[in-house]
Amino acid sequence: MTASPSPAPDSAAAHQARAHSFNAAAAAYAAHRPSYPPALFDAVEELTGRPLAGARVADVGAGTGISTALLHDRGARVLAVEPGDGMAAQFRRGHPALPLVRGSGDALPLADASLDLLTYAQAWHWTDPARSVPEALRVLRPGGALALWWNTDALDVDWIAEASRRVGRYFDVDKPAEVQRAARTERADPSGRLDFTRRQVRWSRRVPLDAHLANIASHSFFLVCPEDRRTAFLTEEREHLLKHFPDGVVEEIYDVFLLVAVTP
Repeated sequence: MTASPSPAPDSAAAHQARAHSFNAAAAAYAAHRPSYPPALFDAVEELTGRPLAGARVADVGAGTGISTALLHDRGARVLAVEPGDGMAAQFRRGHPALPLVRGSGDALPLADASLDLLTYAQAWHWTDPARSVPEALRVLRPGGALALWWNTDALDVDWIAEASRRVGRYFDVDKPAEVQRAARTERADPSGRLDFTRRQVRWSRRVPLDAHLANIASHSFFLVCPEDRRTAFLTEEREHLLKHFPDGVVEEIYDVFLLVAVTP
């Protein structure tokens, strides 16, 4: 299988700018980004063939600790790995009892064959698979597993599809397509060394309109946009959403895309 071509320099620079943008918005990310449903972790256990309780896990690109804390709650012996200064600082404020090391998936600060499970929640697309795949294979023990997942908007819901189109037009970004590309097995590992199984889990949450808008505002495409355009978008988007949710409470509906590969 042929690997995807490397991005052009301008594209690579934009990608890096978006990756680093979260550090200045870590508190808002922690407060407003959605969590993950129990069914996701049930699926991880099913596809890896072992319980999370007692498993040696590293959660890479841990950010503010949303997935790390949930893995810990399931009984995993979990270590967070996070490259960003702002995100790591927020993680420590929110989860002072959970261990955290600085590093990235492209150069894991972990010993060979030391893990039962390596996880990436909303994070694999920030890595270079030419580096992160060999690193995953290095740190996983035989029979260990790599699990990647993304919360994605449920585009079969009319108001969500409409909102996604507004985001695409305004910010010149196709967010659903970005995630779909990242979650494709051939994109996750262009080398073909990993045999991924895919699962999809739907869930929802109800949040105040302000929290929903703050969730949008925590995404990288928004964070790298000039402030005046960000403000204008949120004003317009509030008006659109109040037509659907006049009581000011938004039901966000998500599909979690999960990819799991077990090592030989």
